[in-house]
Amino acid sequence: MMEAIEFLQHLNPVHASAPGRVNLIGEHTDYNDGFMLPVATPQRTYVSIAPSSDGKFHFYSATLDETVVWSGDVIPEAGFSRYMIGCIRLLAKEGAIVPPVRMFVDSTLAVGSGLSSSAALELATLRALRQFLRLSLDDVVLAQIAQQAEIQYAGVNCGIMDQMASSLADERQMLFLDARTLQTRLLPLPQDSELIVIDTGIARTLAATGYNTRRAECEAAASMLNVPALRDVQDPASVEKLEEPYRRRARHVVQENLRVLAACKATNAVQFGALMNASHASLRDDYEVSIPELDELVTSLQSESDVFGARLTGAGFGGACVALCRQGMAAEIGQRVVARYNANRHDAAEPRNGQLLIPYVAAAAHRLVQ
Repeated sequence: MMEAIEFLQHLNPVHASAPGRVNLIGEHTDYNDGFMLPVATPQRTYVSIAPSSDGKFHFYSATLDETVVWSGDVIPEAGFSRYMIGCIRLLAKEGAIVPPVRMFVDSTLAVGSGLSSSAALELATLRALRQFLRLSLDDVVLAQIAQQAEIQYAGVNCGIMDQMASSLADERQMLFLDARTLQTRLLPLPQDSELIVIDTGIARTLAATGYNTRRAECEAAASMLNVPALRDVQDPASVEKLEEPYRRRARHVVQENLRVLAACKATNAVQFGALMNASHASLRDDYEVSIPELDELVTSLQSESDVFGARLTGAGFGGACVALCRQGMAAEIGQRVVARYNANRHDAAEPRNGQLLIPYVAAAAHRLVQ
């Protein structure tokens, strides 16, 4: 803690930040060259940077109250600093000269909730370094570097969505993203609607889950179908000839891409919500990345008359769910659903409390509900 106080009071640091993301639809499509519709979160990760006087890199996380000192050689086996060191190493490979620095990290994002706290950390780090070193790198390039930091240094063979959303998404609009071309455009949320995001309290660690397995299964399915990626499947019925589990994995991706394109054309919240409901069922049954707690929250949200649709958000295996509801109802519904969910956890051997993370309105300032 003393190091943090010294940093803030005496080193005159450069500051940067980046948001997390909530994916409304288009899950596990990014690494299949597909389409998705994320929005940025009001919660952000903040990184401050200043020169180091002892020739070493110093990383301090206020969230974890943890300090890592790195001499520039052996990278820590785990922890938040790996993401930051990955960004530094990759910038160096791009030709940037990164001198030893002190970096201070703070965040309002819930780690492990599926809101992409890792991408927010990577982008905040890269934005701070870009400013500190006066680098001429645009936001798409930063997202690509951040993705490689996650792949090469955190061991998650991720797609580009999280990093692109953290780098380019708007909190008040959906970001349509084509993972193959990296083309984007901003779209409004359905009229008279707002979002609810609820954390299950079950943290997920992608490198320790089936995420990499799912990616390998999709690559195998694409090979069986003789296409570069599942995005290129022209006839959705063609995936039905595949053996399991490749049939179900490919079916989810192909149908999910179609759902994203349909969501972009949806004229009202009812249509959009129905696509969200179908997406969750596919993630649960065909892609098998949901868990009972996510299913419970989604079912509870879907039972509310003012909810148009709900689904898990993020890679699954824990984390959070998102719902589209009638404008003005997000906080009330979210609190009610969280209360029901938490009441059901009291008898569990290891009770975990759900938390209402974000009720936020399409055209108004967002706020964090504590």
